[in-house]
Order: sequence, then structure tokens, then C-alpha cells
Amino acid sequence: MTRRGMPAASQSPRVLITRLSAIGDCVQTLPVAVALRRLYPQAYIAWAVEKAAAPLIDACRAVDEVVVVPKRMLASPRAVWQMRQALAPLRADIALDPQGLTKSSVVGWLSGAARRIGFARPQAREISPWLNTTRIVPRGTHMVERYLELLGPLEAAADQKREPKPPEPQPIEFGLEIPALVRRDMQSMIDSRQLGAGFAVINPGAGWDSKRWLVDRLAAVARSLAMEFGLPSLVVWGNTRERGAAEEVVRLAGRGANLAPPTSLLELAAVLERANLVVSADSGPLHLAAAMGTRCVGLFGSTRRELCGPYGPGHVAIQAAYDGSATRKRRGADNWAMQSITVPMVLAACAEILGRDGKSLADKSVGYAA
Repeated sequence: MTRRGMPAASQSPRVLITRLSAIGDCVQTLPVAVALRRLYPQAYIAWAVEKAAAPLIDACRAVDEVVVVPKRMLASPRAVWQMRQALAPLRADIALDPQGLTKSSVVGWLSGAARRIGFARPQAREISPWLNTTRIVPRGTHMVERYLELLGPLEAAADQKREPKPPEPQPIEFGLEIPALVRRDMQSMIDSRQLGAGFAVINPGAGWDSKRWLVDRLAAVARSLAMEFGLPSLVVWGNTRERGAAEEVVRLAGRGANLAPPTSLLELAAVLERANLVVSADSGPLHLAAAMGTRCVGLFGSTRRELCGPYGPGHVAIQAAYDGSATRKRRGADNWAMQSITVPMVLAACAEILGRDGKSLADKSVGYAA
């Protein structure tokens, strides 16, 4: 648990955000913290999250405190009690539950917050709606916009205390601040691989197998980016399995691709920030790249691009098919929907982002038989 200075009791509200996992979803929830800070500049904002995403949340300028939640907390009465004890000093007035699952809503309830704002069904699942005192029916198309709707009751209350004036549109910001030392180290890595003149990032990993695109097709994209655009690729990875896939992309792509070194989440953010383009399935790196302002080609099969595509202007989200089966089934399904995405589709999207004529690229597969 990290603190940045506990304010006086008069500096309320004291708010706990319970977005526990996964990394991409945590990234897409960051605008909630930034908007909350804008709404209540003197608020004390804490965020309960599992260990994997904690470094990113700690790098958000709007968050005062990060509370690390054990991954299997609900399986241990002792862990539940310890979490209650850890949350007690926060003295939360409000809990926001963007995740909408039993575990996230239990953490909000354990905080002692009298007001607990979450989603109604079907956005919220399991027993989450029963544990929250205010339930929002989201209207937005994208998840980032839906998460921000949780602030609606707070914004309405704040507006009642202000002088009437026309509402001013506010930019949606992610609020990540990457340390200068991390940026320098990653710049040195980029320069050592002779990528300083520009490069693309290719991410073969994803949380579900059904979200993964084929390795040989990613390699074909890397070869084409090198041949057609003179843009080499850096292939990133996060665990042992993803490293194997990344190594295979590099092997098949030849000189068009470089294997990234092991990186922390903050180091990965610094790399993504420097890239000209990111090609990735629906995953943490995709959403982190969008948060850092890098234009992305997102690949979607078992999730919907309009709901959870890379957020912001200038991105291209490709979906040729959708596996609309139940969430539990989709997690363990094969990637048949992702296989509907062809190399020419991705190359045309890359050309669009890079400001080139994508027609010639879309007409050939660069060594891959679509």
C-alpha cells in the first residue's frame, strides 16, 4: 500500500476505486480517476488493484494511494479480514466499482464507504449489484465512456452547489506519468537496436487464446512494414509463453523485426510512447499504447471493437468476425474469429495510420496466403 500524504478530514470526499484487474481494463479506467480529481481537486483518491497492474495505477497523477488486493482474497477469510484492516485507515466516503464483479464490490463494501456506486445488470455480474447502493445503467458505446458514467451522481451533486453556467466539455485523459529515468533507459534500448529513426511495436500476446492472432500473420505484417515503409518492428512480450510467440514472430520476419528485452509495465509504456505504430490484439499493451497517445491497429475477435477498442482519435480497430458466445466459453475458445482477420486488412490499416496509400498493400499478402 502506497501513500502520498493523507489529507485532513475536512478535505473530503475520500474515494476508493475498485478496479482490480486486468491490465487493459485498469488502463481504460484511469480516466475515471483523472475526471474525479478534476471534479473534486481536494479529494483523497485511493485505488484497490491486484499486484500486476499496481505500478501503472501508482503512476497515475490523480491517485493518492494504491491498495494491493490479493488475487484470491475471497478464498481466504483471513485475507478478507486483513483487507478490511488495510482499508480502515482510508475512511472512505464513496466507493466506485467499475469492475462490477463480486470481488470488486466486496472490497468496496469492506472499505466502509456509505455510498457505493456501481453498474446495474447486465454490465455488473454475480452479486455486485446487491453490494452497491447506487446502480448505473450505462448508455455509452465504449467502456471508457461507460466507466465515466459512474461519476454521474457525483457530478450532479457537485453541480447543485455551483453557480449555473453552461457545461464545458472536458478532455478524456489517462494521467500516466512515466519517470524520466525510465524514459531514458528505454530510449537507450531503442537506440541500441538502431530504432531511433522510427519503429512499430508488434504484440503477439493477449489474456485469452481466443484473442490471439496468428504468429505467421504478425510476421508477415512485420516484413511488409520493413519492406514497404522502411519501418522495423519491435516485438514485445510479457511472460514466458508470450516470449516464445515473440521469438517466432522475429524468426519468421527476419531482419524486419527485433525482440524486445524484458520490460516492466512502466518501461513498456515508455517504449509504446516512442513507437510510430502499434499492432496488437485486445490486450493490456494495446490499451496502454492508446493511453500513451500512440496510434494503434487493434485486432478483435472474441471481444467487440466498438466496446473495448483502443480509445481516442486516429486508431483503427479491425473486426472481421465476432465470437458472441458466453464470456466463460470465449475465454477458453480457439481463435476462429481472429483467424478471419487477414494480413491485407491489417496492412491497409497500417498504411492508413502511417499516411500512405493502403490500396497496393491491401491487394497483396507479402508472403502469406490469406
